[in-house]
Amino acid sequence: MSIDSLLLASARLCTFAGDLHLTNASSFFFERGGRLFLVTSRHVMRDDASGHRPDRIEIELHIDPDNIAQIVPFSIPLYREDAPLWRQGIDQAGEIDVAVIEIDRPALPETSVFHAFTPAHMVDPAENVDIGASVLIVGFPLGFHDTLHHTPVARQAAIASAFGLRFQGQGYFLTDARTHRGASGAPVVMRDVEAPSTPDDLPWRLLGVHSSRLDVGTRDLNQDEALGLNCAWYADILLTLTEDEPA
Repeated sequence: MSIDSLLLASARLCTFAGDLHLTNASSFFFERGGRLFLVTSRHVMRDDASGHRPDRIEIELHIDPDNIAQIVPFSIPLYREDAPLWRQGIDQAGEIDVAVIEIDRPALPETSVFHAFTPAHMVDPAENVDIGASVLIVGFPLGFHDTLHHTPVARQAAIASAFGLRFQGQGYFLTDARTHRGASGAPVVMRDVEAPSTPDDLPWRLLGVHSSRLDVGTRDLNQDEALGLNCAWYADILLTLTEDEPA
């Protein structure tokens, strides 16, 4: 039975301090120039406001193309001699809630099964994406997933702000979807109707990286429901974060 390649582009992520499990989150693979990166939200790697400071992350890797239920944990250290190994971005409005960390490809199991987005999958913010366009947020809300096959779940969402414009001057756009903790770092995608549909392809376009729910500070918690809106940082930040570092 074939499985949508999109489900193998996302990975369940857990953060640890030593052997202590801290939090659950979402992530996805991104490849550029033969180098492989894991993408998630920056606050997953470190969040000083809440005192969250893991020293490693762990993802689940599928290792058998004929049996998708077979997985192994793969640990990635976050520091080398107290220096962070991940990359994060900043612009004129402040920090961008996206982080990437390079994966040591030779350390991966030889039979690893995954798909990775590339720059060719990215939607340029200058492209015309209609307000209300249907997108998916593919991740692990509250850590929930198919625990037998170790695959994520997809939430239907819609573009809720003008795509290409920095909402309130920030480097993100809004989506309208029901989301939960644990979805941070999930890819925001739409089907590429022009891509060839073969089992080895990834016929999806990457618009952004889901970060968090957006709320109104003046909302009356007793009378007003949450907005149900979310921040998705534009995916083009990945081009900056995955540039070759100067020698």
